Amino acid sequence: MIRKLTKADHVKVMELVEPKAAENLFIIGNIEAFGYDSDIQDVWGEWEQNKLIAVLQRYRTYFVIYSEGEYDAKGFAEIINAHKQRFDLSGLKHLIAPLETYINRYVRVHKETYYAACEKLRYPVSAEQIDQVEYLTTADYEENIDMLGSIPEFSTSNVTKESREDAEKNKTGRTYFIRDEKGTMVASASTTAENSQSAMIVGVGTRPGYERQGYATKCMEKLCAALLAEGKSLCLFYDNSAAGNIYKRLGFEDIGMWTMIRYEAE
Repeated sequence: MIRKLTKADHVKVMELVEPKAAENLFIIGNIEAFGYDSDIQDVWGEWEQNKLIAVLQRYRTYFVIYSEGEYDAKGFAEIINAHKQRFDLSGLKHLIAPLETYINRYVRVHKETYYAACEKLRYPVSAEQIDQVEYLTTADYEENIDMLGSIPEFSTSNVTKESREDAEKNKTGRTYFIRDEKGTMVASASTTAENSQSAMIVGVGTRPGYERQGYATKCMEKLCAALLAEGKSLCLFYDNSAAGNIYKRLGFEDIGMWTMIRYEAE
């Protein structure tokens, strides 16, 4: 049986998703921020007797699904298909695959990336190693946005001063950066979707001309050390082996493939 979930179901929801905090970063974070009774969010669950076995969440036009095993793909697809506007569907590849059969909509984008998580750094990080790395504050927002804009990978990034301010205000994201000896901001690393259990690493970049000097690694070391000290699980997406090798040296391990699909409006 699938039904819409309410605050009364919260304990059961957390029992399902918290053991896999990295995999359920979006579900946990959005529930903490917006709860079960919001115009921008809905949460549905599939029950077997008194056990919750699967959760589907809609946040604005984004759907994400999680289950420990098989679930009623057709039933959840009926809920998704009722959304007439353009939407995005994402989740672990093996959970998205059954749903795709039942989504009757034109696919605009279909992307698969590696999904990695970290519970502990592979080596100790001393304060001296990362003493150059700073926490990004309001005074440096525009400089950081300009730096990211100079990096081809982030040339179409939607990071803005307002998005940085919102992340700081809502405690859903943070950024660490580093300058060279001349005072130029040369690299940074950020989080998004932070919640009480986990955080996603994003925006790891180095200004062109300053690559392979360890700047981004230092930002990552400070960022990861701070988050892990707070007891949070870390996760990130990557789509090439070179980036994967860097993250794995830090302590990230692959936990699966993540599928993201953008469907057009009906």
